Amino acid sequence: MTLKELLFADLVRQFAVGGQPDRKPGMWSLLLKSFSPRFMPVVVFRLSHWCYQHGLSPLAKLFSLFNFVFFGLEIAVRCDIGPGLYFPHTQGTVIGAHTIGANATIYHNVTFGAREIDLVFTDASRPVVGSNVIVGAGAKVLGGVMLGDGARVGANAVVLQDVPAGATVVGIPAQVVQPHGGL
Repeated sequence: MTLKELLFADLVRQFAVGGQPDRKPGMWSLLLKSFSPRFMPVVVFRLSHWCYQHGLSPLAKLFSLFNFVFFGLEIAVRCDIGPGLYFPHTQGTVIGAHTIGANATIYHNVTFGAREIDLVFTDASRPVVGSNVIVGAGAKVLGGVMLGDGARVGANAVVLQDVPAGATVVGIPAQVVQPHGGL
């Protein structure tokens, strides 16, 4: 997808989550949603990732730093994230995943990353997150694990093993409490 298509999909998701999926937004509403603290970090990440993909690493790092300073959100510029990304809150979130699918919802204080120090960002040591995944506040997803499509991670869970598609996990370490279909 192009940068424009990704941003449009992200904006559409902002309206869908806000309870207005069928209503065509007016210009004022569109402008307000575009500058919300839920959407601007997504825009800044998309710009950062686009710069990274086009060999503009210093500019990509600058956008990434902007996200960190203003929104408390640290996302690896090389992380590939599908359309429809939604952050209800961003503070304290660290995303060092390999990939994240479409329509991910990631709450505050979530960490996706390696289990050990990985300064070179080895893809095999980073989580892979499917589409339509919801990760609750304070959850940690560590190592080369896979969160299947439609998985749900409860607040403060520590995920160290793969989570099947549609399953809900909670606890430390995270255990499946709802096999398929979520809550």
